[in-house]
Amino acid sequence: MLFLNPTLAQKTLRDHLVAKRLAQGLTQRGLAIRSGVNLHTLRKFEQEASISLDSFLKILMILGGLQEIVDAVEPHDDNFRSIEEVLKSTESRKTRKRGWRT
Repeated sequence: MLFLNPTLAQKTLRDHLVAKRLAQGLTQRGLAIRSGVNLHTLRKFEQEASISLDSFLKILMILGGLQEIVDAVEPHDDNFRSIEEVLKSTESRKTRKRGWRT
């Protein structure tokens, strides 16, 4: 098993999206037109795995997987010590408005 770092994650995401594009029969130009991402930007992403978050999300919106990415980073607090904590957490969940650590 490889240690996942940002560079490896970028390359893996790129590989997955290229495979999805090809499985759907889309050309780079076709994906660029549908997503609104500049063709040069898309080509650079597929070669170097470098892209802005905005462009990445636009590509995901077309190829599929945007909702899964959003769901994957949803915060969860699953470290309960008792059933009371579980019940209390489901009664009223407060969404943090600010961080508390630097």
